[in-house]
Amino acid sequence: MSTKKNKKGRPANPRGVWRKIGTWLRSLLLILVCALIAAGIVYGLWPKPIEVDTAVVERGALTVSVLEEGRTRIRHRYVVSPPVSGHLHRVEHRAGARVHAGETVLARIEAEPAGFLDPRARAQAEARLKAAETAVLQRQSEIERIEEELEHARRDFERTDELFERGAVSRERWDASDNRLRVLQRELHTGEFAVRVAEFEAEQARAALTQLAFPTPEQPEPLQIVAPVDGYVLNVFEENARTITAGTPIMEVGDPGDLEAEIELLSSDAVAVTPGAEVTIERWGGEEPLRGEVSLVERGGFTKVSALGVEEQRVIVRVDFVDKPPADLELGDRFRVEARIVTWHGDDVLKVPTGALFRRGTEWMVFAVEEGAAHLRAVEIGRNSGTEAEVLSGLSEGDRVIVYPPDEVSDGSRVATGQ
Repeated sequence: MSTKKNKKGRPANPRGVWRKIGTWLRSLLLILVCALIAAGIVYGLWPKPIEVDTAVVERGALTVSVLEEGRTRIRHRYVVSPPVSGHLHRVEHRAGARVHAGETVLARIEAEPAGFLDPRARAQAEARLKAAETAVLQRQSEIERIEEELEHARRDFERTDELFERGAVSRERWDASDNRLRVLQRELHTGEFAVRVAEFEAEQARAALTQLAFPTPEQPEPLQIVAPVDGYVLNVFEENARTITAGTPIMEVGDPGDLEAEIELLSSDAVAVTPGAEVTIERWGGEEPLRGEVSLVERGGFTKVSALGVEEQRVIVRVDFVDKPPADLELGDRFRVEARIVTWHGDDVLKVPTGALFRRGTEWMVFAVEEGAAHLRAVEIGRNSGTEAEVLSGLSEGDRVIVYPPDEVSDGSRVATGQ
């Protein structure tokens, strides 16, 4: 069937042609619209990758520490007591009062007249004086021994330090030499304190014997007890005037400049702590933490009931302050502190953030990201610092793992890291 044309060769009915073209265009447009709608539906229903945060498994330094509360303690303290029985005058000093060795009168004792003439009391006083003088000689001899060892340790440290700078000795050898020097310095300080205390006790015993040898029953001269060391009054046990016996504690004095910290660790944590371990003293009252060093781990534990009512075995760890508090901030006796004690350190450790770890039964698991998908892996974990953990097996350096994986993530899930 042919289309009629006019004299110029054009279709006789152009409106019909345009009508057919319009119908065809509308059909094509409808098809396109339907295709777009179908594509939108498919796109909307297609599973989208889950947004996750990731971290890279890498090698580096790992430090494991334990954080516990403790309190400060004046290392060298002295309990003042009278060498003879008698009437104690009212004690004027209170806790916190400043005292000076050999100058500040801490207490006055009026010995009983009958006690002055008692031969037995005189013999006891003579024996006490001899014992005190012998103790002074022993302490002085101990000081001489410590000074010789300290001089030898100082020379050894200087040689070790020079060799360490040249790389001829290990870090462990340098640490051992430095720790030995520090220990002897502490022992020397302790010995000097012991000498001062022994001299004070000898002086008190000599004063008591003098009064026994030259009694004045009518108006006995009070026996004055002076401060044995420079420092402060820590505690007053007897402040009222009354009759007391020889050896009764009156007060306790000490120097707050000679502080250490007592940290109560769980026995399971204390077994990993060694003398010389690094310590960070936190929450002591200043803005900056203070450095410390473990001086002693006591070998006897004790039972302590926690706030939850659980019995725990605790061990006292003593810490020396390496850094001193600023001049405008002073720490005293029995002040609260928190100590972070290093129990292990490694310089080249394969580690993973602990936020990537979770339990499945008895195994540690992670989600490793490979080609945009999450893959469940079992890993073996060693030491744990709380923020990072040592990887023994299951991961390699450079692997990317999901940190704090959402509940929607499962093995094979598509994930988007945003990186």
